[in-house]
Amino acid sequence: MKRAVSLGSLLVLGSAWIIQGLHVSPETLTNLTQDDFDLGRFMGQWYEVAVVSTCPHYMRRKQGEPVIVALELQHVASEQNFTMTATAFRNGTCKQTSTVYNLTDLPGHFFHHIARFSADVYSYVSRTNYDEYAMMLLLSTEKPSGKKATTVKLYSRTVDVSPAVLDNFKTLVRQHDISDDTIIINQNKGECAPSLQETGDTQPQISMTKESKGNVVPPV
Repeated sequence: MKRAVSLGSLLVLGSAWIIQGLHVSPETLTNLTQDDFDLGRFMGQWYEVAVVSTCPHYMRRKQGEPVIVALELQHVASEQNFTMTATAFRNGTCKQTSTVYNLTDLPGHFFHHIARFSADVYSYVSRTNYDEYAMMLLLSTEKPSGKKATTVKLYSRTVDVSPAVLDNFKTLVRQHDISDDTIIINQNKGECAPSLQETGDTQPQISMTKESKGNVVPPV
């Protein structure tokens, strides 16, 4: 039990360090997430309909193929993680990837490590009403260089969002010192059935070179 508490504490400290590096006060950690977050209501089908990032590589890739991504979130009650399965057209082919997100002691705050880019990613459900939209904040750190990037995503239960939701998303983007003029609105290319399923790390937030995995302590 003592070891579990220690690991959880280290993860929280790591989160605070990343936020501090991104010029966000550690005292605002809990304010980054939806009040009274309900993981069960957050699970299920979503669509990634808009995105913006401070990472040039990520933005170039998204601008080259701005397609809506279908997301399926599944959580087993006894597990301290959940799986996000993403399905979308890439280079004309329908592909599917899966990523495991570790839960933390802070509801609405998740962690995963992208091994092929040696990146730690801390995700926050900033705003959601569960039935219509969710606004995600992702803070990424490249190792060993320490380069950081901020990504903000808009999820919707349908492939469309209302003008009011989009305006609220733009407000959130500006609050993180990103111009709302750079937001990419994904296009609906229709549903697809992947012929090849891939598993592993997804959603690269930073342009990186491949390095050995850093000393990251995930939640237990």
